[in-house]
Amino acid sequence: MKNFNYIEALSRLEEIAARIEDPATGLPEIEKYLRESAERVEACRSYLRTLREGWEKTDESL
Repeated sequence: MKNFNYIEALSRLEEIAARIEDPATGLPEIEKYLRESAERVEACRSYLRTLREGWEKTDESL
């Protein structure tokens, strides 16, 4: 996850939410956006889990 950018991922999720809420967005596009958002949410969760595990290891070593 060295190349993962959490801030960029959150920004993209906000963009996706706006597009899904736009009445002009068609169902095929919404489906595409939902798939992308699920992938990005999972990547964010994984990133945060990794950070938490690192902090827990640091706390244990103190």
